[in-house]
Amino acid sequence: MIADQPTLEGTLERWAEAPVGGWHRVLLKLSGEAFAGGGGLGVDPDTVHDIARQVADVVSTGTEVALVIGGGNYFRGAQLHERGMDRGRADYMGMLGTVMNCLALQDFLDKQGIDTRVQTAIPMSQIAEPYVPRRAVRHMEKGRVVIFGAGLGAPYFSTDTCAAQRALEVGAQVVLMAKGVDGVYDSDPRTNPDALRFDQLAYSEVLARGLKVADATAISLCADNDLPIVVFNLLVTGNIARAVAGERIGTLIAKAD
Repeated sequence: MIADQPTLEGTLERWAEAPVGGWHRVLLKLSGEAFAGGGGLGVDPDTVHDIARQVADVVSTGTEVALVIGGGNYFRGAQLHERGMDRGRADYMGMLGTVMNCLALQDFLDKQGIDTRVQTAIPMSQIAEPYVPRRAVRHMEKGRVVIFGAGLGAPYFSTDTCAAQRALEVGAQVVLMAKGVDGVYDSDPRTNPDALRFDQLAYSEVLARGLKVADATAISLCADNDLPIVVFNLLVTGNIARAVAGERIGTLIAKAD
């Protein structure tokens, strides 16, 4: 079941906040779990190849693309902490997992003929550039895909928050949040067949309802800076291009009038 008219505090601006022809510069947030395919852990080459092909299709249209990838297919700092590990050390392990995902995607993008740069918040000079916002912007202006790794380089911050922060720093117009479901629901659609999907939401309602689309810090950061978020299903081939084009897919999270 899909909610036709979710309750909002006000009327959201039209879905087509995207400029005519689509977004020009985007930050694509990918979950680490997506890289594992159906395996749960590690990297599934077929899945990453498909993601790289979709990103390459978008880049070929002239769209400037940056990415943040989670590391949940290797480590989750919060879960390791629950089992007794020091939270800071566990989070750093998670950051290293994101870098492995960055390198995997970079390799598959290279095979698609797409020039890429990996920039990490933790210095790793043999495999990546240090994170420098102006350098990242320059790469994007030259048509290169920039992949941000190691989160924000500090524990206690999620890759969702990193995605919002990096999007703001490089001047992205939108955060495209690719998930394993087709939008934001009022409960988990994988366990509740009656879960209602929202077509659009205000930032404040996401926070008030405690919806598990992203952590509160990421949502608040986007809200404070009027940075829209589109949550959509990564598992449908072509959805990345549709989201970039501003098509009405998934759930739009934006300010209310």
